[in-house]
Amino acid sequence: MSSEPTPLQVIAEHTITIPAGEIVLRDEGSETSWKVEIGAFRLAPYPVTRELYDAVRGEAPVTSARAPVTEVSWLEAVRFCNRLSRATGLLPCYSMGEDPDGLDVVRDREAGGFRLPSEAEWEYACRAGTSGVRYGELDEIAWHRGNSGGEVHDVATRAPNAWGLYDMIGNVWEWCWDLYDPTVYGPYRVFRGGGSHDRPRGCRASCRRKSHPAFRIDDLGFRLARSL
Repeated sequence: MSSEPTPLQVIAEHTITIPAGEIVLRDEGSETSWKVEIGAFRLAPYPVTRELYDAVRGEAPVTSARAPVTEVSWLEAVRFCNRLSRATGLLPCYSMGEDPDGLDVVRDREAGGFRLPSEAEWEYACRAGTSGVRYGELDEIAWHRGNSGGEVHDVATRAPNAWGLYDMIGNVWEWCWDLYDPTVYGPYRVFRGGGSHDRPRGCRASCRRKSHPAFRIDDLGFRLARSL
């Protein structure tokens, strides 16, 4: 007789299958574009919440349980993915040492645990088959400077995209796996999506930002992905 899933497993395994396809990414600063083939993968319908983040850490939420966790660095997000994988019986995706720049983090592409999406996966999933600036009217799909009251809001309280993904635009920026441009910015990693403090220009499917992997701020979180 199989055992019932734990509450942690129920929360963590709520992911959506994203079909295979391709995406053309563009960096506005360098005015370069590149095409990326995307294999099918799974993506969480909204950013990691305070509820899930604190449950994995064995702590009670100190703020709204349904709010996206923020002030989490890229390094902390990677560690969280590994901890959640172990807690749910999955093989962790990352090995890492003590490098403060995170350049010793290696992803095992054969592992089935939780991970950060690549930025190509992120934008492809965000667009959900659309080609415009964003997948819907800004006020309907996103918490941004014009309607957020300067605060991050609970997840899934704006309209989702066509693939059932919430908050891909606005509310919190989301860390991705990729280095931004190692020849220019060294260890800086990409984050995407715009946040609750951003004007419309920052809340676009194609908008790319970057920072050091130890960087934390009050409108930057992350979303879980899994390989198929």
